[in-house]
Amino acid sequence: MSHSPSPPVPGAAPSSSETGTSQCKVFKPPVSAMSPRLGELPDSFFTPTAEDLKAAQATLSARTQALTHAPLQLRATREAAEKAKRDRWPNTTIRVRFGDRTQLEKTFPSTENIKSVYTFVRSSLRDDVKPIDFILYQSPPKREFRVSDPKIRGMTLAELQLSPSSVLLVRFEDESLNRSNVPAPLLPTLMAQAIDLPTPPAFGDNARTPGSTTPSNSKATLDKKAPKWLKLGRGKCTTSYYASWVHNRQLPGK
Repeated sequence: MSHSPSPPVPGAAPSSSETGTSQCKVFKPPVSAMSPRLGELPDSFFTPTAEDLKAAQATLSARTQALTHAPLQLRATREAAEKAKRDRWPNTTIRVRFGDRTQLEKTFPSTENIKSVYTFVRSSLRDDVKPIDFILYQSPPKREFRVSDPKIRGMTLAELQLSPSSVLLVRFEDESLNRSNVPAPLLPTLMAQAIDLPTPPAFGDNARTPGSTTPSNSKATLDKKAPKWLKLGRGKCTTSYYASWVHNRQLPGK
């Protein structure tokens, strides 16, 4: 959500466009300190099907081969892979969460570095808080993005694995600003534009479409309906013939 800057007022603080806070969003902290409780999922939801296990095995094999052959990759191949990632996610959305769970969001080019995020956050703070140092980090596991670290400073958001979107926590040097009962020290103009955080999707017993069946259930249903002569030798040709047989039985008058 973008906001048009207000006309400059003599002696007033710089507008959002001047401080780098344009084209950003502010989300209010949740009403409850506790995260909304999701509906309980049935045990069947956590039971993997044969197709799930097959897909997991394929993914694991692909990762193993990638790690095995990684040292053998040519430089051009690696650069092409990195370019493909950049082309896929040209922009990175960063949400910065404060102690009271207020969130500040902005989208950056994925080629920007973490210093751009620091500059944006600092420009969004109240004037009395701007001089106070802070650190952006992720947790868990804890991973700090310090501008003073030369390894971090020179890497892009994509290289830091923050694309296409990430949530960063902020910790101020002044511990009083990190308390959950202290409002986020953002500019009043930004706080006035704060909106409610989107409600997460609900999960429950109706997560799957009524009447839909899993691949394993479909196979079991076919096995029950299949005649004995078909079960004895099921191959590609037999299976195709059986599919035609089932279709014909479902036609009107059959």
